[in-house]
Amino acid sequence: MDVVLIRLLFVLFVSVICFKIHPFDLPSNLDAAVGVLIGVAIIVFEWRLRVMSLKRLIGAAIGSVLGIFGAYLFALVIRNSLPAGPTQSFLQIMVMLIMAYVGLAVGANKGDLLNLAALGGIFGGEKSGKKSYKILDTSVIIDGRIADIAETGFLDGLIVIPQFVLRELQLVADSADSLKRNRGRRGLDILQRLQKTASVQIQIVEDDFPSVREVDMKLIELAKLYEGKIITNDFNLNKVAQLQGVAVLNINELANSLKPIVLPGEIMRVFILKEGKEYNQGVAYLDDGTMVVVDNARKMIGKTIDISVTSVLQTTAGKMIFGKWDERATGRHESKGTSSVPLTAPSSAGSNGPPSDPAKKTPAVADRTAD
Repeated sequence: MDVVLIRLLFVLFVSVICFKIHPFDLPSNLDAAVGVLIGVAIIVFEWRLRVMSLKRLIGAAIGSVLGIFGAYLFALVIRNSLPAGPTQSFLQIMVMLIMAYVGLAVGANKGDLLNLAALGGIFGGEKSGKKSYKILDTSVIIDGRIADIAETGFLDGLIVIPQFVLRELQLVADSADSLKRNRGRRGLDILQRLQKTASVQIQIVEDDFPSVREVDMKLIELAKLYEGKIITNDFNLNKVAQLQGVAVLNINELANSLKPIVLPGEIMRVFILKEGKEYNQGVAYLDDGTMVVVDNARKMIGKTIDISVTSVLQTTAGKMIFGKWDERATGRHESKGTSSVPLTAPSSAGSNGPPSDPAKKTPAVADRTAD
């Protein structure tokens, strides 16, 4: 609030000065209005300087000084080449403005290349202020999980969205195929969520590589230019980028690493959803999408059972858990909880038939023999 008050007083002060001394030879009200515009322009310039890094400020200062020095040399040439008059004055002023502007813009743009940490002292802290660029691929934007990761605060640095990725996303959103169109619109919605996330900074860059046609190769070149990392879930882009020395953050690998660790011998409770590929197998899925292949569980499709984990297989697509349903253990638990038959009575082959039915004992025995 104090800063806002100071800025208002500054604008008022500039306006009053212009109203009193008439620097533009205009009526008093117009001079005051021009003074307000000048004060607002200075405040906007100051506000932009506040968000710039020290490297960019130093680069802009050096560039503007060099530009003014070059403009002075050009002014000497103009003064010796043209006769004195309005044309000569106009050219000298324009050269000075152009050279100062170009020097300031180029110096600010190249200021990030300065290594202020080598100077030590108060500049030593600039080393930790180096920005970490994360470049988003089209596939990871459409996937949508990047927004959830950003909202948790685990994603730091500057999120870079190239213009050519936005063009590709727009083409998908305008596709005649309804499925592709929905995917593209979902990607645009995800970008809006990212822009509203307070913990991340979004920057859309215009950098393009006309000589490179494929979007994946453009992403790799852009990552090299910014010394950043590519965020994707594209397996092929992941491999190509790693071959070219570009760091990649794969969302699928992150999701697989966050899945709960299951050890052989542990007991899990799963819902058998469908039949497996092999004989007498059932297939279940965990909440995170992990496939669970259960032996001896074909007859339990549509039911929730307890299984014993036998092994865990890590694949490129994720983890697969292999387990075994012990029909005998299930039968013992059910007989203890629901039957008053003595323990010396013949054991049941399962909950699906009477104990004395030999026709229903045989499959269970065959299953155990196969195991």
